[in-house]
Amino acid sequence: MSDDLVERTWFPELDRPVLLVALEGWIDAGMGAANAMSALLTGADAETVATFDADRLLDHRARRPIMHLVNGLVTGLSWPGIELRAGTDAAGQDVLLLVGAEPDFEWRAFCDAVVDLAQDFDCRMMVALGAYPAPVPHTRTTNLAITTSSADLSDRLHGYVRGTLDVPGGIQAVLDLAFNEAGIPAAGLWAQVPHYVSSMPYPAASVALLEGLRELAGVEAHQGDLPVEARATRVRLDELVAENPQHQAMVAQLEEFVDQGLADQVADAPTIGFDRIPSGDELAAELQEFLQHRDED
Repeated sequence: MSDDLVERTWFPELDRPVLLVALEGWIDAGMGAANAMSALLTGADAETVATFDADRLLDHRARRPIMHLVNGLVTGLSWPGIELRAGTDAAGQDVLLLVGAEPDFEWRAFCDAVVDLAQDFDCRMMVALGAYPAPVPHTRTTNLAITTSSADLSDRLHGYVRGTLDVPGGIQAVLDLAFNEAGIPAAGLWAQVPHYVSSMPYPAASVALLEGLRELAGVEAHQGDLPVEARATRVRLDELVAENPQHQAMVAQLEEFVDQGLADQVADAPTIGFDRIPSGDELAAELQEFLQHRDED
Protein backbone atom coordinates (compact mmCIF):
# COMPACT_ATOMS: atom_id res chain seq x y z
CA MET A 1 0.00 0.00 0.00
CA SER A 2 1.24 3.48 -0.86
CA ASP A 3 1.80 5.14 2.53
CA ASP A 4 1.42 8.65 1.11
CA LEU A 5 -1.89 7.83 -0.65
CA VAL A 6 -3.71 6.34 2.35
CA GLU A 7 -3.61 7.24 6.02
CA ARG A 8 -4.94 4.65 8.48
CA THR A 9 -6.68 6.43 11.35
CA TRP A 10 -8.19 3.49 13.27
CA PHE A 11 -7.45 -0.23 13.45
CA PRO A 12 -10.66 -2.04 14.52
CA GLU A 13 -10.92 -5.83 14.56
CA LEU A 14 -13.65 -6.70 12.04
CA ASP A 15 -15.24 -10.06 11.29
CA ARG A 16 -15.10 -10.61 7.50
CA PRO A 17 -16.94 -7.42 6.52
CA VAL A 18 -18.57 -6.64 3.18
CA LEU A 19 -17.16 -3.52 1.52
CA LEU A 20 -19.89 -1.24 0.14
CA VAL A 21 -18.95 1.43 -2.41
CA ALA A 22 -20.89 4.50 -3.56
CA LEU A 23 -18.67 7.34 -4.75
CA GLU A 24 -20.03 10.70 -5.91
CA GLY A 25 -19.62 11.61 -9.56
CA TRP A 26 -20.63 8.36 -11.23
CA ILE A 27 -24.05 7.42 -12.64
CA ASP A 28 -26.65 7.70 -9.89
CA ALA A 29 -30.11 8.37 -11.29
CA GLY A 30 -32.63 9.51 -8.70
CA MET A 31 -29.79 9.63 -6.12
CA GLY A 32 -30.53 5.96 -5.56
CA ALA A 33 -27.02 4.97 -4.47
CA ALA A 34 -26.27 8.21 -2.59
CA ASN A 35 -29.38 7.99 -0.43
CA ALA A 36 -28.92 4.26 0.12
CA MET A 37 -25.38 4.89 1.34
CA SER A 38 -26.58 7.77 3.51
CA ALA A 39 -29.04 5.44 5.23
CA LEU A 40 -26.31 2.84 5.70
CA LEU A 41 -23.92 5.37 7.18
CA THR A 42 -26.50 6.75 9.57
CA GLY A 43 -27.65 3.36 10.79
CA ALA A 44 -24.20 1.81 10.93
CA ASP A 45 -22.78 4.48 13.26
CA ALA A 46 -19.72 4.29 11.02
CA GLU A 47 -16.33 5.68 11.98
CA THR A 48 -13.43 6.56 9.67
CA VAL A 49 -10.67 3.96 9.49
CA ALA A 50 -8.70 5.41 6.56
CA THR A 51 -8.50 8.59 4.49
CA PHE A 52 -7.11 9.09 1.01
CA ASP A 53 -4.89 11.94 -0.22
CA ALA A 54 -7.42 14.21 -1.93
CA ASP A 55 -4.72 16.50 -3.31
CA ARG A 56 -3.37 13.59 -5.35
CA LEU A 57 -6.67 12.01 -6.30
CA LEU A 58 -9.06 14.92 -6.93
CA ASP A 59 -9.18 17.86 -9.34
CA HIS A 60 -10.10 20.74 -7.04
CA ARG A 61 -11.12 22.94 -9.96
CA ALA A 62 -13.74 20.34 -10.83
CA ARG A 63 -14.61 19.65 -7.19
CA ARG A 64 -14.01 22.96 -5.48
CA PRO A 65 -13.97 23.19 -1.68
CA ILE A 66 -16.97 24.89 -0.11
CA MET A 67 -16.08 28.30 1.29
CA HIS A 68 -17.96 29.29 4.46
CA LEU A 69 -18.63 33.02 4.43
CA VAL A 70 -20.27 35.00 7.27
CA ASN A 71 -20.78 38.74 6.76
CA GLY A 72 -17.80 38.83 4.41
CA LEU A 73 -15.55 36.84 6.76
CA VAL A 74 -14.16 33.53 5.50
CA THR A 75 -14.65 31.17 8.43
CA GLY A 76 -13.31 28.02 6.78
CA LEU A 77 -13.27 25.56 3.89
CA SER A 78 -14.87 22.13 3.55
CA TRP A 79 -12.71 20.03 1.24
CA PRO A 80 -13.98 17.08 -0.80
CA GLY A 81 -12.40 13.80 0.18
CA ILE A 82 -12.52 10.01 0.13
CA GLU A 83 -12.82 7.90 3.27
CA LEU A 84 -13.16 4.29 4.32
CA ARG A 85 -15.49 3.89 7.29
CA ALA A 86 -16.35 0.89 9.46
CA GLY A 87 -19.67 0.12 11.13
CA THR A 88 -22.30 -2.56 11.56
CA ASP A 89 -25.46 -3.43 9.66
CA ALA A 90 -28.91 -3.86 11.19
CA ALA A 91 -28.03 -7.43 12.24
CA GLY A 92 -24.77 -6.39 13.91
CA GLN A 93 -22.53 -7.66 11.11
CA ASP A 94 -19.39 -5.67 10.32
CA VAL A 95 -19.38 -3.58 7.14
CA LEU A 96 -16.93 -1.21 5.46
CA LEU A 97 -18.17 1.78 3.50
CA LEU A 98 -16.10 3.60 0.89
CA VAL A 99 -17.53 7.09 0.49
CA GLY A 100 -16.65 10.47 -1.00
CA ALA A 101 -15.77 11.66 -4.48
CA GLU A 102 -14.84 9.43 -7.40
CA PRO A 103 -11.10 10.00 -7.99
CA ASP A 104 -10.01 12.12 -10.94
CA PHE A 105 -6.44 10.78 -10.98
CA GLU A 106 -4.36 7.67 -10.17
CA TRP A 107 -7.20 5.18 -10.53
CA ARG A 108 -4.94 2.13 -10.56
CA ALA A 109 -3.02 3.22 -7.46
CA PHE A 110 -6.28 4.07 -5.71
CA CYS A 111 -7.79 0.68 -6.48
CA ASP A 112 -4.63 -1.13 -5.37
CA ALA A 113 -4.81 0.76 -2.07
CA VAL A 114 -8.49 -0.12 -1.57
CA VAL A 115 -7.80 -3.80 -2.28
CA ASP A 116 -4.91 -3.74 0.24
CA LEU A 117 -7.20 -2.28 2.88
CA ALA A 118 -9.86 -4.86 2.11
CA GLN A 119 -7.35 -7.67 2.46
CA ASP A 120 -6.10 -6.24 5.78
CA PHE A 121 -9.69 -6.36 7.08
CA ASP A 122 -10.33 -9.81 5.53
CA CYS A 123 -13.27 -8.57 3.44
CA ARG A 124 -15.46 -11.34 2.08
CA MET A 125 -17.05 -9.30 -0.75
CA MET A 126 -17.21 -5.90 -2.42
CA VAL A 127 -20.47 -4.43 -3.74
CA ALA A 128 -20.68 -1.12 -5.59
CA LEU A 129 -24.03 0.68 -5.73
CA GLY A 130 -25.43 2.68 -8.64
CA ALA A 131 -28.63 3.64 -10.45
CA TYR A 132 -29.40 4.49 -14.05
CA PRO A 133 -32.37 5.95 -15.98
CA ALA A 134 -34.40 3.31 -17.80
CA PRO A 135 -37.66 3.05 -19.79
CA VAL A 136 -39.61 1.78 -16.77
CA PRO A 137 -42.70 3.13 -14.95
CA HIS A 138 -42.91 4.12 -11.31
CA THR A 139 -45.93 1.79 -10.99
CA ARG A 140 -43.79 -1.35 -11.15
CA THR A 141 -41.31 -2.83 -8.69
CA THR A 142 -37.81 -1.38 -9.10
CA ASN A 143 -35.63 -3.87 -10.95
CA LEU A 144 -31.97 -4.39 -10.14
CA ALA A 145 -29.20 -4.98 -12.67
CA ILE A 146 -25.95 -6.78 -11.93
CA THR A 147 -22.44 -6.31 -13.28
CA THR A 148 -19.36 -8.33 -12.37
CA SER A 149 -16.07 -9.37 -13.90
CA SER A 150 -16.27 -12.79 -12.23
CA ALA A 151 -17.74 -15.47 -14.49
CA ASP A 152 -18.20 -17.81 -11.49
CA LEU A 153 -20.11 -15.18 -9.52
CA SER A 154 -22.18 -14.26 -12.56
CA ASP A 155 -23.21 -17.90 -13.07
CA ARG A 156 -24.47 -18.09 -9.48
CA LEU A 157 -26.58 -14.93 -9.65
CA HIS A 158 -30.14 -15.14 -10.95
CA GLY A 159 -33.08 -12.78 -11.24
CA TYR A 160 -31.10 -9.65 -12.13
CA VAL A 161 -31.25 -7.49 -15.23
CA ARG A 162 -28.20 -7.94 -17.46
CA GLY A 163 -27.01 -5.75 -20.28
CA THR A 164 -24.68 -6.09 -23.26
CA LEU A 165 -23.02 -2.86 -24.37
CA ASP A 166 -19.80 -0.85 -24.53
CA VAL A 167 -19.96 2.15 -22.21
CA PRO A 168 -17.45 4.47 -20.47
CA GLY A 169 -16.58 2.91 -17.13
CA GLY A 170 -16.40 4.38 -13.65
CA ILE A 171 -14.06 3.64 -10.78
CA GLN A 172 -16.46 0.88 -9.70
CA ALA A 173 -15.55 -1.15 -12.77
CA VAL A 174 -11.84 -0.80 -12.02
CA LEU A 175 -12.43 -1.82 -8.41
CA ASP A 176 -14.50 -4.79 -9.59
CA LEU A 177 -11.67 -6.10 -11.74
CA ALA A 178 -9.05 -5.47 -9.07
CA PHE A 179 -11.06 -7.24 -6.35
CA ASN A 180 -11.98 -10.26 -8.44
CA GLU A 181 -8.37 -10.61 -9.57
CA ALA A 182 -7.35 -10.52 -5.89
CA GLY A 183 -9.78 -13.34 -5.10
CA ILE A 184 -12.41 -11.21 -3.35
CA PRO A 185 -15.84 -11.54 -5.03
CA ALA A 186 -17.05 -8.19 -6.36
CA ALA A 187 -20.12 -6.96 -8.18
CA GLY A 188 -22.05 -3.82 -9.06
CA LEU A 189 -25.69 -3.53 -8.07
CA TRP A 190 -27.75 -1.06 -10.12
CA ALA A 191 -31.31 0.19 -9.67
CA GLN A 192 -33.42 1.04 -12.72
CA VAL A 193 -35.03 4.48 -12.26
CA PRO A 194 -37.91 5.75 -14.41
CA HIS A 195 -36.32 8.11 -16.93
CA TYR A 196 -38.84 10.84 -16.19
CA VAL A 197 -37.81 11.16 -12.52
CA SER A 198 -34.10 10.38 -12.86
CA SER A 199 -33.04 13.97 -12.12
CA MET A 200 -34.76 14.11 -8.72
CA PRO A 201 -34.63 11.86 -5.64
CA TYR A 202 -36.35 8.52 -6.19
CA PRO A 203 -36.29 6.69 -2.83
CA ALA A 204 -37.77 3.48 -4.26
CA ALA A 205 -34.42 2.94 -6.01
CA SER A 206 -32.56 3.30 -2.71
CA VAL A 207 -34.89 0.83 -1.00
CA ALA A 208 -34.40 -1.66 -3.84
CA LEU A 209 -30.61 -1.37 -3.57
CA LEU A 210 -30.68 -1.93 0.18
CA GLU A 211 -32.97 -4.94 -0.19
CA GLY A 212 -30.74 -6.23 -2.97
CA LEU A 213 -27.75 -6.11 -0.62
CA ARG A 214 -29.46 -8.68 1.59
CA GLU A 215 -29.87 -11.12 -1.29
CA LEU A 216 -26.49 -10.52 -2.87
CA ALA A 217 -24.20 -10.11 0.14
CA GLY A 218 -26.21 -10.95 3.25
CA VAL A 219 -26.11 -7.33 4.46
CA GLU A 220 -29.12 -6.39 6.60
CA ALA A 221 -29.26 -2.72 5.72
CA HIS A 222 -30.57 0.14 7.80
CA GLN A 223 -33.31 1.74 5.67
CA GLY A 224 -34.26 4.69 7.87
CA ASP A 225 -37.10 6.78 6.43
CA LEU A 226 -36.57 5.57 2.86
CA PRO A 227 -39.59 3.19 2.74
CA VAL A 228 -41.91 5.97 3.95
CA GLU A 229 -40.43 8.41 1.45
CA ALA A 230 -40.81 5.85 -1.34
CA ARG A 231 -44.51 5.41 -0.60
CA ALA A 232 -45.05 9.18 -0.44
CA THR A 233 -43.26 9.67 -3.76
CA ARG A 234 -45.42 6.96 -5.35
CA VAL A 235 -48.60 8.74 -4.21
CA ARG A 236 -47.38 12.07 -5.58
CA LEU A 237 -46.40 10.56 -8.90
CA ASP A 238 -49.78 8.84 -9.17
CA GLU A 239 -51.48 12.19 -8.57
CA LEU A 240 -49.37 13.88 -11.23
CA VAL A 241 -50.04 11.19 -13.82
CA ALA A 242 -53.78 11.18 -13.09
CA GLU A 243 -53.99 14.89 -13.94
CA ASN A 244 -52.55 14.55 -17.44
CA PRO A 245 -53.84 12.15 -20.15
CA GLN A 246 -50.49 12.32 -21.94
CA HIS A 247 -48.72 11.11 -18.80
CA GLN A 248 -51.30 8.35 -18.35
CA ALA A 249 -50.58 7.13 -21.88
CA MET A 250 -46.83 7.26 -21.26
CA VAL A 251 -47.06 5.20 -18.07
CA ALA A 252 -49.35 2.67 -19.78
CA GLN A 253 -46.80 2.29 -22.60
CA LEU A 254 -43.97 1.84 -20.12
CA GLU A 255 -45.99 -0.75 -18.19
CA GLU A 256 -46.55 -2.69 -21.39
CA PHE A 257 -42.86 -2.38 -22.21
CA VAL A 258 -41.81 -3.77 -18.81
CA ASP A 259 -44.48 -6.46 -18.67
CA GLN A 260 -43.27 -7.78 -22.02
CA GLY A 261 -39.76 -8.03 -20.60
CA LEU A 262 -38.30 -5.42 -22.94
CA ALA A 263 -37.00 -2.87 -20.44
CA ASP A 264 -33.40 -3.88 -21.07
CA GLN A 265 -33.65 -3.35 -24.80
CA VAL A 266 -33.32 0.42 -24.77
CA ALA A 267 -32.51 0.54 -28.46
CA ASP A 268 -35.95 -0.93 -29.20
CA ALA A 269 -37.82 1.63 -27.12
CA PRO A 270 -39.07 3.80 -30.03
CA THR A 271 -40.95 0.85 -31.53
CA ILE A 272 -43.75 1.24 -28.99
CA GLY A 273 -44.15 4.96 -29.31
CA PHE A 274 -41.49 6.47 -27.02
CA ASP A 275 -40.89 9.14 -29.65
CA ARG A 276 -44.38 10.51 -28.97
CA ILE A 277 -44.09 10.88 -25.19
CA PRO A 278 -42.55 13.79 -23.24
CA SER A 279 -38.84 13.68 -22.55
CA GLY A 280 -37.50 12.88 -19.10
CA ASP A 281 -36.34 16.49 -18.64
CA GLU A 282 -39.78 17.86 -19.53
CA LEU A 283 -41.54 15.51 -17.15
CA ALA A 284 -39.03 16.08 -14.37
CA ALA A 285 -39.48 19.85 -14.61
CA GLU A 286 -43.25 19.48 -14.52
CA LEU A 287 -43.08 17.03 -11.64
CA GLN A 288 -40.86 19.33 -9.58
CA GLU A 289 -43.29 22.20 -10.12
CA PHE A 290 -46.17 19.92 -9.18
CA LEU A 291 -44.48 18.78 -5.96
CA GLN A 292 -43.63 22.35 -4.99
CA HIS A 293 -47.28 23.34 -5.30
CA ARG A 294 -48.35 20.26 -3.32
CA ASP A 295 -45.88 21.13 -0.53
CA GLU A 296 -47.17 24.68 -0.38
CA ASP A 297 -50.72 23.38 -0.07
